[in-house]
Amino acid sequence: MSNGSSITEFLLLAFADTQELQLLHFWLFLGIYLAALLGNGLITIAVACDHRLHTPMYFFLLNLSLLDLGSISTTVPKAMANSLWDTRIISYAGCAAQVFFFLFLISSEYFLLTVMAYDRYVAICKPLHYGTLLGSRACVHMAAAAWGSVFPYAVLHTANTFSIPLCQGNALDQFFCEVPQILKLSCSDAYLREAGLLVVSGCLAFGCFVFIVLSYMRIFRVVLRFPSKQGRHKVFSMCLPHLAVVSLFISTGMFAHLKPPSISSPFLDLLVAVLYSVVPPAVNPLIYSMRNQELKDALRKLMGRFSAATDCQPFSANDSRCMS
Repeated sequence: MSNGSSITEFLLLAFADTQELQLLHFWLFLGIYLAALLGNGLITIAVACDHRLHTPMYFFLLNLSLLDLGSISTTVPKAMANSLWDTRIISYAGCAAQVFFFLFLISSEYFLLTVMAYDRYVAICKPLHYGTLLGSRACVHMAAAAWGSVFPYAVLHTANTFSIPLCQGNALDQFFCEVPQILKLSCSDAYLREAGLLVVSGCLAFGCFVFIVLSYMRIFRVVLRFPSKQGRHKVFSMCLPHLAVVSLFISTGMFAHLKPPSISSPFLDLLVAVLYSVVPPAVNPLIYSMRNQELKDALRKLMGRFSAATDCQPFSANDSRCMS
């Protein structure tokens, strides 16, 4: 194949050589996917329905859940379908769409995590100015910026990736269309253009990472001065889940896209891709709700309403009212 225009489809990584193991991977991915759908869906509904959670922190958490739902739905269903039907094929257009939506959603999530760090910084270090700096309009603008500012980047990155001539076949060593794996198929003289864009992206990501680190350094400096041990515990319970999510997301994502080819291997690439594309959407709901009593109460209330609705019994066949 001389260039990308002659490629009509790509071959994704096969998890195993036998149909039995392929089905095992299908059920494993299905379990993770359903867990992500359930967890993020419950958080989205709970935050939207409970007026006590209509605060900036939970507004940003709702946006994070929506991005998690989108990102995992971009990659995992296709991998499950390929495992179920014992195939590796993804169309050229499907691969391009997968790259675009994944870049868009992952980049938006990263910017949103940066905004969430700023939210915690203002809430803890400048509580008297919290209502002014993070009013409802400011929160909407920040969330819209996190979603909208990366759209041109995703378009440019996707267009640039698929405009590069591909000379190394069409087999990708990954379960979804990942940019570094597509670049491995490119001609040597065309790789540098996209590599430069990756470096610029890495610099922007590193800038956000520095902002997050400095924000938390200031937060922890203020928290350690709290006279109340209970107050320190409450703040750490609010901040540590976000810091854990950020650390996992950034470390694995940057390693996947910026690691040198000399340490690349199919197993390592697969492991890192799962860690930054599949694991965070599935575990984020657990991390954020595990030590958050307000969210736990809202979820318990939501499940109670659902249980009451399903247990509702009518007075009679002609009366739709429920028995008390």
